Amino acid sequence: MAFAEKSPEMNLKLSADSPDNISADMEKMPRTPPGDHHAAYLDSHLMDDHYEGKPTEEDLATLRRVPGNLPIMAYLICIVEFCERASYYGVQPLISNYVNRKMPDGGNGWGAPPNTSGDQQTAGALGLGTVVANAVTQSFSMLAYALPLFFGWLADARTGRFRIICWGVAVFGVAHVLMIVAGAKPLLENGTAKAPYFLSVYILAIGAAMFKPNVSPLLLDQVTQTVPIVITTATGERVIQDPEATTERVMLWFYLVINIGGFMGVATSYSEKYVGWWLAFLIPLILYLPLPFLLWFLYKRLILHPAGGSDLPNVFRVLSVCFRRAGLRGIGRHGFWEYAKPSNIAAAHLEAAYPTRWNDQFVDDVRRTFQATGIFCFFPIQYLNDNGIGGAASFLSTMLETNGVPNDVISNFNSLSIIAAAPILNYLFYPALRRAGIHYGPVARITTGLAMSSLGGAGYAILNSYAYKLSPCGEYGSSDCAIGTGVAPISIWWLAIPYAVGGISELFINVPAYGIAYSRAPVNMRGLVSAINLFTTAVAYAIGLACSSVITDPYLTWDFGGPAIVGGILSVVFYFTFRHIDKEEFVLSKPNDYKLELEGTGSVVGENQFNKTTNKPAPIQENEEMMISQKQ
Repeated sequence: MAFAEKSPEMNLKLSADSPDNISADMEKMPRTPPGDHHAAYLDSHLMDDHYEGKPTEEDLATLRRVPGNLPIMAYLICIVEFCERASYYGVQPLISNYVNRKMPDGGNGWGAPPNTSGDQQTAGALGLGTVVANAVTQSFSMLAYALPLFFGWLADARTGRFRIICWGVAVFGVAHVLMIVAGAKPLLENGTAKAPYFLSVYILAIGAAMFKPNVSPLLLDQVTQTVPIVITTATGERVIQDPEATTERVMLWFYLVINIGGFMGVATSYSEKYVGWWLAFLIPLILYLPLPFLLWFLYKRLILHPAGGSDLPNVFRVLSVCFRRAGLRGIGRHGFWEYAKPSNIAAAHLEAAYPTRWNDQFVDDVRRTFQATGIFCFFPIQYLNDNGIGGAASFLSTMLETNGVPNDVISNFNSLSIIAAAPILNYLFYPALRRAGIHYGPVARITTGLAMSSLGGAGYAILNSYAYKLSPCGEYGSSDCAIGTGVAPISIWWLAIPYAVGGISELFINVPAYGIAYSRAPVNMRGLVSAINLFTTAVAYAIGLACSSVITDPYLTWDFGGPAIVGGILSVVFYFTFRHIDKEEFVLSKPNDYKLELEGTGSVVGENQFNKTTNKPAPIQENEEMMISQKQ
């Protein structure tokens, strides 16, 4: 693997990482591997020195900021992400029908219902019911969001990112092959498809967890311009190529391909409905096939940081010391974090009992990160309102008239709404507010998103209530109803509304939340920021898994209504808890309000008055601005 090379605009001596510049206290922190180095924007020594194209104070105050050009390798990594997400989301929406519904009566034997007018059956296979189906879907997603914490650490500390990505792709391939086996007609007919299918689902979750935490940091590693430089455009205008704007552009491209990849669920949903499981599972495999060849091509052309250690183990050690010395009652109390500082431990003569591998500043960094990411504690309720607890929205869809539309295709309105709304917000709505002099800060945006997700949850509850009223099976309409048509006379297209509202709510929540977290948490703690977000996402799926016994008839209406009520209350609590951040962010970003307009906050990439630290992460950890959305 190739070590990272210096940015073309920087040709300075890399002296900041030399042993002479590291205090004895800093010897406890991870070191930069030989041949590797930090990006310039994290090295104050380099930033203070002169370099070609460095903007003056007048330039910074007057010139327009523009993103830099993206290297072709960045676009190819986006294609890699598309292939992986397309194969993943080609499979993920199908789990509920495959596990929940039995083989349709009069079907073709491959799991597809008969293609006759008026038939409202959905595709099916195992017929294990909603409780088991919910347990499978939620445990699958929980693994996909809990395991990246381990694989992210493994990449940073042992293997490097590229190797873990390749391993994840290999695991993906095994999962897709097993899934095609589970779609074979003989196995479906004799009921022996369970073993290969369940193996494939959980192997797929492991592969996704290996891929997920490493691909977006690898993408950002390819953006070598990490300091602002003045250039002259083809029209003669002097502008500043700004690394923050470049990061925004590359991550928006990345987010776009994620959501386009999510649309592959449309093709697989129609395949299960009209052809059978074999084709529905073959399409994700075909989408996966370019991945090994793309990675082979990219290997010698990428900027790859070698493994240099991870701060996450020390974070857990710091937490352990705090809990052991202060106890659970010490959480939130003044002095809780002081117990883990080496100076405090030394003063108490407890060095033998509590050996430290960190410095006092590191403990402060951890404290500031948990404060900066406190907003994430509110996000599980948004995840639950996005689709109801567990797989409730999928089960609701089986009670509605499809008239030839696959019931699980409607979930794609979540991604469609994001693709449609993102440019409207970024280029019309937010600029219009700025021109009107209205400061619509990140906390206000997140509050809007939480409220919208609660409205979406209420929409699901209303639809489910009417479905129960009108279903020929009453409150047991999702339990394989065989009376009449088996469904309520309500079009499934009504379900697109709450799905779309939930998708748009993500734009108001996830993107500004990361702006806050990355602009306020110390730059060496970005892996911890991602880990906390992954944890809160996994919590939402754990709640769905724990509630599996009630994600069934006749409780589905409250599976939607309960989270909607809680979400509405927490939206108000959230705003009054964090509204002070809007004022602070306005002061921080007002001079540079052109930056990261979608995120709504400045200084996400580099250092500012909130996230400065004397500790530096290993270079491999610098670009861990990942997980813009739980869809990644």
